[in-house]
Amino acid sequence: MSTQAEQEQIVASAIREISHIATLPEITLKIVELVEDPKSTAQDLHKVINNDPALSSRILKVVNSSFYGLPGQIGSINRAIVMLGLNAVKNIAIAASLAKLFRGGELTNQVSAKDIWEHSIAVAATMKLLADRLKLGLADEAFLAGLMHDIGLIVEMQFDRNKLIDVFQAIGLDGDGAPCLDMLETEQQVFGANHQQFGAALCEKWKFPRNFAIVAGHHHDPLAVAKENRRLPCMAFIADRLVSEVKGGFRADFVELTYPNDVLDELGLSLTALDTLKQELPSHLDDASALLS
Repeated sequence: MSTQAEQEQIVASAIREISHIATLPEITLKIVELVEDPKSTAQDLHKVINNDPALSSRILKVVNSSFYGLPGQIGSINRAIVMLGLNAVKNIAIAASLAKLFRGGELTNQVSAKDIWEHSIAVAATMKLLADRLKLGLADEAFLAGLMHDIGLIVEMQFDRNKLIDVFQAIGLDGDGAPCLDMLETEQQVFGANHQQFGAALCEKWKFPRNFAIVAGHHHDPLAVAKENRRLPCMAFIADRLVSEVKGGFRADFVELTYPNDVLDELGLSLTALDTLKQELPSHLDDASALLS
């Protein structure tokens, strides 16, 4: 097992190596910067988005999809920003940019980059639903955190695709896509670090708010972070499992789909509420598919 210093060196080297590939478009970085600036207005955001016709049409398509359930057809970006708010529009812009990074084709006959993207979208939608149901008031932040939670896998894929293929082959996925061996431990053996560490480092490189690095870096061990920072990684931990259980698809990083009481307690989420979420989830995830195209 690599030492902490060696792991940090491996992660830093990977981020440097892929910096020419894994960069967000300038317009997306500008949108993130604007939305994080408390002095920014909807008009500032409108000016930036108007310069990118493809992004404008993408935003209008998503705004008019069933995922947001808004009344009537919205035909202007200004109206979309007013109806959704700056954060939701930022999420759509980032989703459009991130989707391009997940175009890596098949890794094995059971896992493709698209599978990981579809899983990320589903976790994002589930985290938004969780935030709404728990009345946490952070639905947009939760959505983006879910979208980013497995971004470390894309770092691995772009840094050394063959090593990531080695990981998937070593863990031995069964017919349902469940692994026989722990993926994070296998990543440590193959890469010298795991996708949580790679993901947190990429969030930091992109200068995303700290919460996103925490989710990318601790969605498998949310109780390892300071109590005041646990809410989003605990939500990612639960959403990740819910999606794997209800939707299927990518679940290579779970040997078992369990919901530990201490993580549920951290969110004030009862088993009854969890069961209700499982019932609601399929139709919610169908609506979220509008973000995939």
